[in-house]
Amino acid sequence: MKVSLISTVKDAGPHIGDFLSSVAEQTRNPDEVIITDGGSADGTVETLRAAEGVTLIEEPGANISRGRVVAIAAAAHEVIAVSDADCVLEPQWLERLMVPIEQGADVAMGFYRAIYENFFQTCSAAVHLPDPGELDEATFMPSSRSVAFRRDAYDATGGYPTWLAVGEDMWLDHRFRELGMSMKLVPDAVARWRVRPTLAQTWRQYYGYARGDALAGMYPERHLLRFGVYGAAAIVARWKIGRLLITLGGIAYAVRPIKRAFGLLPNDPMKKAGAIVAVPALMFFTDLAKMAGYISGLVNRGKAQS
Repeated sequence: MKVSLISTVKDAGPHIGDFLSSVAEQTRNPDEVIITDGGSADGTVETLRAAEGVTLIEEPGANISRGRVVAIAAAAHEVIAVSDADCVLEPQWLERLMVPIEQGADVAMGFYRAIYENFFQTCSAAVHLPDPGELDEATFMPSSRSVAFRRDAYDATGGYPTWLAVGEDMWLDHRFRELGMSMKLVPDAVARWRVRPTLAQTWRQYYGYARGDALAGMYPERHLLRFGVYGAAAIVARWKIGRLLITLGGIAYAVRPIKRAFGLLPNDPMKKAGAIVAVPALMFFTDLAKMAGYISGLVNRGKAQS
């Protein structure tokens, strides 16, 4: 089976070379590589123009969803593999994704691991990325930084929603699930992605994800539960027993991410002690970003598809 690797990018100048190198080092080469640039102004376009074996489509102003739609429309082959052009693909990424597709699956769900360089990014990776053993194939929703699918399955969904700037891959996943597509988990097909390096960028990322959820009507129960838990905590915090319950609940909430952080951090007691504080604090910070983003999405939901 022939496979087209597609991606979309904007201003990935410091990292686009790493992505292209990782594509070139695949143990199974894609039969074509198509990348849509959404209007880069940092040298990304020049790098892509010079890259051997890459078909570049320039569409200034295209959001991520539109960039993917354009690239897929230009692709020649029956299988589409998707990643982000600031990721680093492990050498067997595409080879492993193709195994379930060649065995008849409609969608191959790859995994992703963080690229982190400091204590903050390590804690952020622990908060936001599950370990492979935590995944459930029946419910996993793959990011489009690591996925492959048959073109006919993609066409049946209507494709990525160009009206949705963030969360477009989850929208597509929901359509795959609703249509009963065969979706196989491939946890060893790994794309590595860079964790946001600052609190401000982390806020914008998770604010945007939650805003996209609200605009698209995705995961309402999850978001309402978050509002409910924090609202209840604010009420019961007036009593001593309530504060005790909040503390115990917070510990239970943070145990798994703290354990992940311990596994990612070097064997440094001071850093691990710091993670016990930093991880719950970052979880709270991210939850605030999600709640703010979800409210913004709800307010603007009527305009999203107009």
